[in-house]
Amino acid sequence: MSEGQTNDHKTAAAVIEDLPAASAMLADRAYSSAAFRQALVERGITPCIPPHAKHRIQHSYDATLYRQRHRIENMFEGHCS
Repeated sequence: MSEGQTNDHKTAAAVIEDLPAASAMLADRAYSSAAFRQALVERGITPCIPPHAKHRIQHSYDATLYRQRHRIENMFEGHCS
């Protein structure tokens, strides 16, 4: 979604208004920021994003739901090769 040296959560925050309606957002640690989490919550979307180990506040997330994220990535891998 963004250049390798750009924080993914900054790019995602720029397009958050264009996100379709959803009950949850599954994303990897690159999207872990308090501001992005808050923006999701304000849209009624539950963030399912594991926190960075170095973050002072360790937000909780649904680990069982997060493990399903691989299905989405597998879909893209099949179409991008």
